[in-house]
Amino acid sequence: RAAAMALGMLRGCVRGLPVGVTGSHSACVAAAASLVACAGGLATATATNAWQEGKRDAAALDKDAWTPLTLASRKQVTHNTHMFRFALPKSDQRVDLPVASCLLSRAQIGGLKEDGVTRKFVIRPYTPCSPATAEGHFDLVVKVYENGKLSKHFGGLKAGDTVEFKGPMPKLAYTANMKKHIGMVAGGTGIAPMLQVIEKSLNDPKDHTKISLIFANVTEDDIILRDQIDRYAKQNPKRFSVFYVLDNPPANWKGGEGYISKEMLSRHMPSPQSRDGMVFVCGPPGMMQSISGGKAKDKSQGELKGLLKDLGYSSEQVFKF
Repeated sequence: RAAAMALGMLRGCVRGLPVGVTGSHSACVAAAASLVACAGGLATATATNAWQEGKRDAAALDKDAWTPLTLASRKQVTHNTHMFRFALPKSDQRVDLPVASCLLSRAQIGGLKEDGVTRKFVIRPYTPCSPATAEGHFDLVVKVYENGKLSKHFGGLKAGDTVEFKGPMPKLAYTANMKKHIGMVAGGTGIAPMLQVIEKSLNDPKDHTKISLIFANVTEDDIILRDQIDRYAKQNPKRFSVFYVLDNPPANWKGGEGYISKEMLSRHMPSPQSRDGMVFVCGPPGMMQSISGGKAKDKSQGELKGLLKDLGYSSEQVFKF
């Protein structure tokens, strides 16, 4: 289109020249020719940029359809927890999860269907822990339980195996400065959705939210992604803090000991009297029951119970992942 416009200008320029004015004629031709070249280059660059943007923006996953992804690698994090890296269909794709959201994973490892041959699918939600900017892959941290269905299946995976995923499945629409102070209570792999929010908040220069994390584990060796968490705390001392709690702490441990208590929550979480505070909770069922009560059977938030209710928080001030 740009080249055609330039040619039109050339014709008009030539028609408007007096007979015999060859110098001006030549200058007009040269100028128009340059315009054609420039316009052609601009059109090519625009088309290339549009193609690149379309390629970059192509969704790696579909929330309505299952996509098989290949396990690229796995790494043991603790004695029963592993990090699984799954390759996306294209090397420059991102999983692009809204914060906060998760993916659904499934494997055909359930009980037999009525035909007596085909097995049912087992489906579980997992939250990637890789940075939002990661291209070509995403990482999951999975604790392998002996009695777990899908987690035990993950434990037997090797590089090259495939697992089906779909998503994203939104959980909480986090926005910058939605609260002045957000408290987080996480246990084990329940740290994953918290890291989604932490990363998004701390990487946004317009977000001034203060974040306080209580992270509970059995032993010090069970603290997953500790280097990443400590790095956030060191780089953002005015906005982010972490308090580790261990069931079985080593000698000279400076963090919390035993189970999370009312005193710990009162010291690190935003006040229940504050309208600008909120508490996020995610962890194993026992911890959830103690801190906030579990989610309802239909996966809705359910009734607020536990220590947070005892401390005076309302259901509007607490979100259960």
